[in-house]
Amino acid sequence: MARVVAFAAVSLDGFVARSDDDPGPIFDWYENGDVPYAGDPERVFHMSRASANFLGTIWPEIRAEVIGRRLFDLINGWDGRPPMGGDRVFVVTHESPTDWPFPDAPFTFVTDGLESAVEQARSIAGDGIVSLTGGDLCGQALALGLVDEISVQVAPVVLGSGIRFFGDFAGPEIMLENPRVVEGDRVTHLHYRVRRTS
Repeated sequence: MARVVAFAAVSLDGFVARSDDDPGPIFDWYENGDVPYAGDPERVFHMSRASANFLGTIWPEIRAEVIGRRLFDLINGWDGRPPMGGDRVFVVTHESPTDWPFPDAPFTFVTDGLESAVEQARSIAGDGIVSLTGGDLCGQALALGLVDEISVQVAPVVLGSGIRFFGDFAGPEIMLENPRVVEGDRVTHLHYRVRRTS
């Protein structure tokens, strides 16, 4: 069964972007090394060996992604090309766009809620990973018990304010297992499994 992994790069104080949606230096580690790493052949990053090795344990397993409409609009759906090479992107939205210029891209607009989007993504992902973006969507998924693992890439910056990794999430309390920790260049990778209570 597919695992749902909340995946984001964040500031030390837990923000995925500034209030104006600019990530600032949070993604600097994608381009500060000499090891090429490709989400797809036309999108190659250059990072440290440690970061490339870490991403190599996750990105190749991503088969589907779940994102919110706000992110979709901000980045124009990555111009129709999923950034991590997943088979399909599920966009949680109240209304499907009518004028998006990439109608044949592997995007599905889900208008009946987050749980439906995750269920559809799991069915596509098989035994791989469903990637879930940070922000309000991530907090909602966490509250609903839909998140299996959390992969957070901590950049050495304090933003002070902005868009939180877990959005407005305010509980219930969720315990995590001990993290896998990888030190990159200008980033620390932390990967947790959500502890399930019986």
